[in-house]
Amino acid sequence: MNYFIKEEQIRFRHTDFAGIVFYPRFLEMLNDLVEDWFDEALERPFSKIHETNGIPTVDLKVQFKNAARIGEVLTKKLWVKELKNSSVICGFHFINQDDKMVLEGEVTLVNVVISEDRKSIKSEAFNEETAKRITNYKL
Repeated sequence: MNYFIKEEQIRFRHTDFAGIVFYPRFLEMLNDLVEDWFDEALERPFSKIHETNGIPTVDLKVQFKNAARIGEVLTKKLWVKELKNSSVICGFHFINQDDKMVLEGEVTLVNVVISEDRKSIKSEAFNEETAKRITNYKL
């Protein structure tokens, strides 16, 4: 099994008045991880996908385990739990430099096609090449 791994340093912009990461910022970090995975590992950059398609999150489960503070470096890992015809369920976790779990969860992404008038969206099967690349990250 392969993990898709990225590191991210906690910056001032991530934190709240208490000096810890404000929880919605973790979701932005997760979205960055997904976007990087599609770009770097699946060779489907969001800049191209979103011309005619999309990869919306349709389900998200997150458990916050420990606080993260400014200056800490998080190792963000993503892997595939299940690949379906037009969706993929991914597990993820963020670990700090002391090997403490900061958060973990599961995200379901759906491959969709968007009509030219942008009024309708429907699921569409991953193409064979993308599905093959996704399976490289299957648990």
